[in-house]
Amino acid sequence: MELRHIRYLLAVADHGNFTRAAESLHVSQPTLSQQIRQLERRLGVPLLDRSGKTVRLTDAGVAYTHHARLALRDLDAGERAVHDVNDLSRGHVRVAVTPTFTTYLIGPLVHRFRGAYPGITVSVHETTQDLMEADLLADRIDVGIAFAGTHAAGVEATALFVETLCLVVDPRHPLAGTRSLPVGELADIPLGMLSRTFATRLHIDDYFEECAVVPRIAVESDSVSTLLELVRLGSLATVLPCATTRVHTDLRRVPLTPDLPTRTVVLLRRGSAYHSAAARAFTATAVAFADEPMNHR
Repeated sequence: MELRHIRYLLAVADHGNFTRAAESLHVSQPTLSQQIRQLERRLGVPLLDRSGKTVRLTDAGVAYTHHARLALRDLDAGERAVHDVNDLSRGHVRVAVTPTFTTYLIGPLVHRFRGAYPGITVSVHETTQDLMEADLLADRIDVGIAFAGTHAAGVEATALFVETLCLVVDPRHPLAGTRSLPVGELADIPLGMLSRTFATRLHIDDYFEECAVVPRIAVESDSVSTLLELVRLGSLATVLPCATTRVHTDLRRVPLTPDLPTRTVVLLRRGSAYHSAAARAFTATAVAFADEPMNHR
């Protein structure tokens, strides 16, 4: 039995189809089928039910793939540990962020990190906080940046800074230059807002509800960059972290009255697991970066 047998089986289980699995593995379908039959002969049981249109795991296959995934995860962690270079001349760190951090935080942070450790490759992934914590526990990412709250067992959080939200507008917008805007006036102002799949949107909706304000939402989007582009055209305002205007200097912030509730930004890691030198360096860089007030105010 070799590792490729296990990887081939998991690919078929994930795709439910030999053709797609073979394409993802860059091998021929006959080769894939032959390798999996070798594994089945080695174990003495069929692992796949090939009788239907979709290939499914047998009961034995379900039991085996559960342990196979855990074994591959541990082997991958071991490989990273072997190749981890403590002088940080090379390495790889996998980072996940919730989407609003792309407007002001992750770009400058990664730029700072790359300046200090140019030999380390950084992979950045946008995701929801729930998926981020699941990915941490499954060792699919090394570090997450999200918000304080109740976290999954096994995930530890380190506070970075407190984030504030405000109205963000283009300089041509009628509200540009307003020192403070009563939230009730948003009922007459067209807004572009993140969709309700974002935790930030739910946070803002709770604020509007507490203030008994029904905002005039003209556009909803799953893309932060799309919202910023619409704001730049001058007709819409949006609600985003105030620090957005520090990076996007062509935009203006307008504080709302009463203030939107603040949120604590945290760095997430697995609590009891191997942390590569690259991941430890990224964590230290993020903490030091967050301690500089200009980076998130």
